[in-house]
Amino acid sequence: PELRDETFRLMDAYLISNLQESLGLSDEQFGRALPIVKKLQSDRRDFAKRRMQALRLLRKTLTSGSATEAGVADLLRDLKAASADERAGTLKNLETLDAVLTPIQQAKYRVFEAEVDLRLRHLLARSQDKERVRR
Repeated sequence: PELRDETFRLMDAYLISNLQESLGLSDEQFGRALPIVKKLQSDRRDFAKRRMQALRLLRKTLTSGSATEAGVADLLRDLKAASADERAGTLKNLETLDAVLTPIQQAKYRVFEAEVDLRLRHLLARSQDKERVRR
């Protein structure tokens, strides 16, 4: 978890430090977009954490042998709500950001964000591989 949190902080710093240049933002746009991007990234992490906690609890319940239809239905409801909230929150934040950006900049942001996400996934996979080797 510590390594993951550090990786997220580094990727956030990378995203923020390259945002203006990657999207071709004016200083005024950058000043308006920066807090929105920070909120978008923070909310995404919070939503993902909530969804993963719900998934872990569901997995734990299933593997414990004490799962009941009613209990699993409640846990599934929590998982589905977390996923729906994540989608809605992300959409709302992106719409807020889009209001600051031109259509070209919106497209550049989507591509830039996907590239950063891919880098993050690769870094996390490598760090997990290194952790396995240490054990």
